[in-house]
Amino acid sequence: MEQAILVLNAGSSSLKFSVFAIAETGELRAVAVGQVEGLGTAPRLRVKDGDGQRIADEQWDKAAVGSHAQALQRVADLLRARYPGGTLAGVGHRVVHGGPDYSAPLRISPSAMAALEAFIPLAPLHQPHNLAAIRAVQEVQPDLPQVACFDTAFHRTQETVGQFYGLPYEYYERGIRRYGFHGLSYEYVAATLPHVAPEIAGGRVVVAHLGSGASMCALHGGRSVGSSMGFTALDGLMMGTRPGNMDPGIVLYLLQQEGLSAQQIEDLLYKRSGLLGLSGVGNDMRVLLASDSPRAALAIDYFVYRINRELGALAAVLGGLDALVFTAGIGENSARIRQLVCRQARWLGIELDDEANETGAPCISRPGSRASAWVVPTNEELMIARHTRELLAL
Repeated sequence: MEQAILVLNAGSSSLKFSVFAIAETGELRAVAVGQVEGLGTAPRLRVKDGDGQRIADEQWDKAAVGSHAQALQRVADLLRARYPGGTLAGVGHRVVHGGPDYSAPLRISPSAMAALEAFIPLAPLHQPHNLAAIRAVQEVQPDLPQVACFDTAFHRTQETVGQFYGLPYEYYERGIRRYGFHGLSYEYVAATLPHVAPEIAGGRVVVAHLGSGASMCALHGGRSVGSSMGFTALDGLMMGTRPGNMDPGIVLYLLQQEGLSAQQIEDLLYKRSGLLGLSGVGNDMRVLLASDSPRAALAIDYFVYRINRELGALAAVLGGLDALVFTAGIGENSARIRQLVCRQARWLGIELDDEANETGAPCISRPGSRASAWVVPTNEELMIARHTRELLAL
């Protein structure tokens, strides 16, 4: 391995990373994929190579590794020992919010960091940790070029009318508008469809990114024309710990009648709602599907209900539906959720092939189905690596 790109995706107590080797042809090949979990409590490193074979599984002392910078230093030491001839050419970061101004990847500079810090209130669960990872790299290797890739950027192709809220116009000018998220995932799927499903790639497609964070996006000709998420990552579908779409008057009620503070409401909406809050069992769909709790069943039913409600809305934006694509953790791995969604979407012309769905075939609809259904694995890390390579001309 000569030159490589490191991709980082930082959470509050975790640091996901991937290393992509750059071939002479420019092709990117994953050589290491890993994650540090439990930062601040019980840090643990797990790393696999590009073939899925374990490279490392280490438990660390929290006193020695308590920050993203310390974790990154340990990861860097391991990678240098594993690939002694390699040269790190750049680092690409997933940054959730790019605000109204950034519609493309951005090379990190002091002025860029200042601009991205201003978007922290728009993505308080993600943005601070994304930026912490950038600072961690700067501490370890200050001259290494870094690139921010935004989850909002892909949706900047949407028509202006679809970005408004019914508020006084000056709030739109101040940046209160629909942004959409999970754009790196949707961009990857849109780029992959011409290869795996060329018959639908240029058509009217709704992609359902279903994971702990969940959203949906309407694609027409591979471009985003509508999305379920709006101003923040709270909107749209119910998620693992987030409620999704709800009457804004609820927030006023919580403030005025329940006496909750702004911080308590933020904690409620980002960390204690969604599948977790509704079920009382947990936020992991696998746990809920295996549970015999009536509230777990209720949470699953509502999750599917919201997906189909958004599907109808996005099909209306598209003027019809040619295909539904499932992706991300739940979308790629839960045949049961796909079955429930497709059964309720029969009115749109989707006829599910149960055997194909259970066996995990790429196309899970019956031949001749008026609208087809697909499972397309996403790869946000590879998308980030591609953007980083292109921006840095590697």
